[in-house]
Amino acid sequence: MKPFLGRQALARRVMLGVAAATGMLAVTLSAQAQQVRWDLPAAYAASNFHTENLVQFAADVDKATGGKLKITVHPNASLFKAPEIKRAVQSGQAQVGEILLVNFENEHPLFGLDGVPFLATSYAASRKLAQVQQGPLNDLLGRQGMKLLYTVAWPPQGLYSKKTISSGQDLKGSKWRSYSPATAKIGDLLAAQPVTVQAAELTQALATGVVETFMTSGATGFDSKVYEHIRHYYELNAWLPKNAVIINSKAFDALDPASQKAVLEAGAAAEARGWKVSEEKNQWYVEQLKAKGMEIAASPPRLTEDMAKVGAVMQIDWKEKMKKAGADGDAIFSAFQAR
Repeated sequence: MKPFLGRQALARRVMLGVAAATGMLAVTLSAQAQQVRWDLPAAYAASNFHTENLVQFAADVDKATGGKLKITVHPNASLFKAPEIKRAVQSGQAQVGEILLVNFENEHPLFGLDGVPFLATSYAASRKLAQVQQGPLNDLLGRQGMKLLYTVAWPPQGLYSKKTISSGQDLKGSKWRSYSPATAKIGDLLAAQPVTVQAAELTQALATGVVETFMTSGATGFDSKVYEHIRHYYELNAWLPKNAVIINSKAFDALDPASQKAVLEAGAAAEARGWKVSEEKNQWYVEQLKAKGMEIAASPPRLTEDMAKVGAVMQIDWKEKMKKAGADGDAIFSAFQAR
């Protein structure tokens, strides 16, 4: 039988228990206070290779910081729609986000450089273009309160169509899906009817007949199940647009040095991994489209010729836009061609 505790002994035991509980609570609250949580909005499906890369990036940061920095990836435009993500990061509504650079060409032509048709048509050329673009892009984002973490190219852009296409003339009057100022301009130059549809809305747009023709990668075509509505895919390899992961500068500066280092290193790893996966999966996506019943073909000579003319016009147009923005587009083109 346990001995009876006196009032003073009982009071001491209660006080010790309260002190221990208070200490444990203080430790818990301290750990929570030290933990930082970031939101990372993304515009593409969870199964897309860009999104999978983001999830791995977040996991790498979590591991490297010992759980001090937790990044939650929000795929498929579930937190912000694609055109809203840059503003969300800039304003601090999200600390980090993934954007498609060409979506913001109307804000500054530098964002649209990798969307100029037939300027960089291979992964090697696209990497060179990314290197030339990086410095000026970093400066531009810096003036807007953000920093560039990394970029990854999409697979080359091809042409999807409900009907057979042999030349640019065959696209005249078609319902042309655009996802950026550049793709809208292509539609205008081809006398098509541009309709703005972002990737998250493409499946519905096809199902309802909003679009009939468009240019995008094999990746977007596969993710959006375009094979359920579109029969023809032409491998134009017109350009390789890039996604960029951008960070709010104040959010980054508020991190401790070790966490900053972890973010930068995880970003560098994500960039290398993303480019590798993009190139490796390029042909896989096309093969999947073919397996689903699509007719895959090289670009017909006349179509290639007509699209090259469109590209030449748009390269001149881009340089003029840069001039109006007070920047030297010729210098960037020269630097790219010299690499």
